[in-house]
Amino acid sequence: MSIPLATYRIQFRNGMTFDRAAALVPYLKRLGISHLYASPIFTATTGSTHGYDVTNANEVEPTIGGREGFERMVKALKAEGLGLILDIVPNHMAASLENPWWRDVVENGEKSAYARHFDIDWSRRLTLPFLGDRFEKVLEAGEISVKADPQTGRPALAYFDAFYPLDPASYQGREAETLSITDRREIARLHDEQPYRLISWRDAPRELSYRRFFEVTGLAGVRVEDSKVFDDTHRFILELVHSGKVDGLRVDHVDGVADPKGYLERLRHEAGPDCYIIVEKILGEGEHIPAEWPISGTTGYEFIAAVSDVLVDADKLDILRDAYGRVTGKPADMAAALRAAKLLMTDHNFSGEVASLLKLAMQISQAEDRECSLPETSIKTALRELLVAFPVYRTYGTREGMPPEGRQRLSEVLDRVRNSPTAPDDHALSFLERILIGDVEQSAAGPASIFRTRFQQLTGPLMAKSVEDTLFFRHHMLLALNEVGSEPLPRVFSLDRFHQEMQTRLKRQPDALSGTSTHDTKRGEDARARLFTITEAPDLWAEAVARWRDMNKAGVVVLADGPAPDPGVEWMLYQALAGAWPNDLRPEDRQGLESLEARFAAYVEKALREAKLRTNWGNANQAYEDAVIAYARRLLSPDNRMFLADFTHTLRPFIRAGLVNGLTQTIVKLTAPGVPDIYQGSEGLDLSLVDPDNRREPDFGALQERLSEKGKLASSEEEEWQSGKLKQQVIAALLRLRQEAPTLFRKGEYVPLGVTGKRAGNIVAFARAEADDAIVVIAPRLVFNALHTGVSEPRSERRAETEITLPERLANRRYRDICSGKSIDPKERIPVSWVFAEHPFGLLLAE
Repeated sequence: MSIPLATYRIQFRNGMTFDRAAALVPYLKRLGISHLYASPIFTATTGSTHGYDVTNANEVEPTIGGREGFERMVKALKAEGLGLILDIVPNHMAASLENPWWRDVVENGEKSAYARHFDIDWSRRLTLPFLGDRFEKVLEAGEISVKADPQTGRPALAYFDAFYPLDPASYQGREAETLSITDRREIARLHDEQPYRLISWRDAPRELSYRRFFEVTGLAGVRVEDSKVFDDTHRFILELVHSGKVDGLRVDHVDGVADPKGYLERLRHEAGPDCYIIVEKILGEGEHIPAEWPISGTTGYEFIAAVSDVLVDADKLDILRDAYGRVTGKPADMAAALRAAKLLMTDHNFSGEVASLLKLAMQISQAEDRECSLPETSIKTALRELLVAFPVYRTYGTREGMPPEGRQRLSEVLDRVRNSPTAPDDHALSFLERILIGDVEQSAAGPASIFRTRFQQLTGPLMAKSVEDTLFFRHHMLLALNEVGSEPLPRVFSLDRFHQEMQTRLKRQPDALSGTSTHDTKRGEDARARLFTITEAPDLWAEAVARWRDMNKAGVVVLADGPAPDPGVEWMLYQALAGAWPNDLRPEDRQGLESLEARFAAYVEKALREAKLRTNWGNANQAYEDAVIAYARRLLSPDNRMFLADFTHTLRPFIRAGLVNGLTQTIVKLTAPGVPDIYQGSEGLDLSLVDPDNRREPDFGALQERLSEKGKLASSEEEEWQSGKLKQQVIAALLRLRQEAPTLFRKGEYVPLGVTGKRAGNIVAFARAEADDAIVVIAPRLVFNALHTGVSEPRSERRAETEITLPERLANRRYRDICSGKSIDPKERIPVSWVFAEHPFGLLLAE
């Protein structure tokens, strides 16, 4: 297997085509990338901005270049010696009439050759939740009629631009023209005879008859556990792998498939031993990828969480928490907030999925004992509490039952539920436990297996939507911690914890991706790095927010349900704006302010709706949203001079310290265990907001221009930091080193290094060592106060007492700084002042 040295993620669509990507290959080569990592390239719905709504998994999207364009890009990659990793989507496809398989299912129901390709409950009619209201109301309003489908010429139920095909048996012997004059009663009769039922999109959470991706009704679950379905959905993918055009596969949302282990074993068998395979998987606290999965690891969300241990000032986190509590008027109770978010999901957003589980559970109970089955209310309460208490995405039980690690996890959850204030009936809880571990009567084994699968496919979406897409938009103490892969509950942050995580990473998944920005992160890596600095100056930040709120109090609107924005949302707005603020934006730059305002307003709308407190996606509170967005726009109005002057002045030390954090984060990513993944444009500065903002195309022209042909490191002057040039060139320097010493970074031991002296707390230091090769990494952290107070003594004196202690295997060796080219002979200790003489970091390669 060819393990990547470094990957570069490209988002296709939105103007990015294969030919444009091919033109970037020389730049990627010069940067030191080994593999282009492509977003889904398969045909998707018209206008798709991301490609995860696949309509044909065996065809390349025409709008980005089609098969011919793809072949040209592959040729360009091969010419420069670069590989290709494809993002594949086995869990779902578009529930769209543009999808020929789905259209066939809509038209023919269970008789369709693809009826079992999708995860559909065929005990009832297929529900299509794409109406603006109930079918009867839509029909009464004259919004639905019978017309000839423009594509096929056959009769269809027409609803605006959508044409839902009719089952041929329901109109045999009648022409489309005749049906087109049908009255409403006849339309209703025709609708009743279809294998599907058109319903309101609002009814989807309760009535949907197919498994969806999270809450997205436009994405239908696919049954890749079925051998034929696997073959039909992977034919083209495997053709590309076997031909050598594709070197690796990134599996999207692997926890969504019925049996991840079985799926990955099949994928590995079909793709062969040389294919690099990674999975998108959120790991909870203390959770690891199952050792038996035949993959190289995850896409790296857990790495993002680990880096926060380096950049958070743990000693001052309580001060920030108290300041946030004073603004909101109540202390944060994250455990209660998490429970509330999960209850919202189980009782509303996923109520249909929960009801289906309850129905299965009752069938199992009755099959075991028809006369003494458990009360439905008891089982419902127990099921609800079990779902709410689940701390990870899922367990990995199969038809045969639950593996030992799954049983252990389940036992821990059950103990937590039993000892909670809301503990349900223990008989009902024990009954659910027996179903999940496979200990049921033979007559109930079939339904129990289905229950186990459905339960496991629900806990992941429930966790994701509760935490990432609800709680993280409700709690705003430190937005940098509200990131995919992060834990929702408070935890301890420390360098020791980071070092332990990296040693574990080396042991368990040394070839996994290490990401810091992705198309799904809540904000760009440099925005996150900047916001971490707030933990270093919580009092200063709290004072500034109080001052800004006072300056903008005229923008707060009092509505019937409270102020808009309320104090907690105000805190969020200032922090989000601080993270996204361009380094060079000045208060007098009207065009720059307008550009940021458009992006910021879109972010604010999404943040408010995801919080699901006073507005949401399904029921927008327009008055509230308009008021908060108007407040946000006010912040960026050129006429708001006093605020803008204060904001930009206050932000300066946060920006400077954030740039240092961003560089440290980058150095750690490129030298710690794992394969560094660079998201498009983040080799420069990534101050993006949540999607779709983070999926904007970067200025590739500027990035190429900044990267010197000779690769000489830029100076440490502030303008080189501000532009991102220094970060980009450090990446290039380290990627060249990874190419020269691949074994050192793939297999080299991770050695935490002790730091002593006056500035010990401001340094993170470790080494990678393999045989005679070694690199010592020294980087700054928690520098806000030094930068803000303007410490006057020379840099060398500030750090004169700070030293890195080398263990015996690394001591008494000569080292060369790969950035400056200078050599040092430190004996047993490395004075930080030596290595920070030209750049505020050290990358020392043993000679």
